[in-house]
Amino acid sequence: MKQSTWIHLRFPFSFFLMPVFLFALGVVPEPVGWQVALVFFILHFLVYPASNGYNSYYDKDEESIGGVENPPPVSPELWRVSILMDVVAVGLSLFIDLYFALAVLVYGLISKAYSYDKIRLKKYPFISWITIGVFQGAFTFWMIYWGVDAEPTWASLSEGKVAMAALLSTVMLLGSYPMTQVYQHSEDSKRGDKTLSLILGVRGTFLFTNLVFGGVAAAYFFYFWHYQSLYWAVGFELALLPVLIYFFSWFYKVWFDERAANFKSTMMLNLISAICLNLYFLSYYLLRV
Repeated sequence: MKQSTWIHLRFPFSFFLMPVFLFALGVVPEPVGWQVALVFFILHFLVYPASNGYNSYYDKDEESIGGVENPPPVSPELWRVSILMDVVAVGLSLFIDLYFALAVLVYGLISKAYSYDKIRLKKYPFISWITIGVFQGAFTFWMIYWGVDAEPTWASLSEGKVAMAALLSTVMLLGSYPMTQVYQHSEDSKRGDKTLSLILGVRGTFLFTNLVFGGVAAAYFFYFWHYQSLYWAVGFELALLPVLIYFFSWFYKVWFDERAANFKSTMMLNLISAICLNLYFLSYYLLRV
């Protein structure tokens, strides 16, 4: 396999998507060990990298993309490998059950529509924003819940504790996703892709994220207080503290010089956020009552 193919699959980027998996794991009443391991492998080593590779093939970025500062040229091999990985993912998902396999198939198709040149949801700012928020958030949360639970039922997905957690996952992504586009305005403009961040502008993207995350932080506080304890509610806010410190210090620089909204700073925010949330949700899964 070509080195460029490995680079565009962006396996390390799956770490940034792991909070949804760990949050769902913490909400499931009876997760089954082998199913947890299989679902984790399918999503983080097959589905997410396949989506990265497929979208990279159609984007053909020349400037920095998520997780890769200097992307190499893509090749037809990248397209073939990404499709093969999706096929393997659906096949392995059948060991969970048919419904989980169908969910994996749907996720793969939606993620491809994001960059596929005949559809390219990425051209439509609000449709792409909502699509990413729903499918990487609530849809993925419910998919994971179904895949790892010992006895999943349709009714369990609509229970207050589960439904609200899924909704919070979507709202979190709706707030954070424009920040992942803030350094790509030049590249997106050249391709004619009108992302939400491009419409908001650099400063507007920061203001938007700040506004949404204020509500998100309050909603998560209420969730953990209501379903666990004040201890877990306060713990979530403390877990976000390093993220907020970095965000506002970066925002201050960007306000006076928009060139500070660059690839390295964006990836640092993603990394700090992923580390803090992954540690919190892992602790929640291991220590919940």
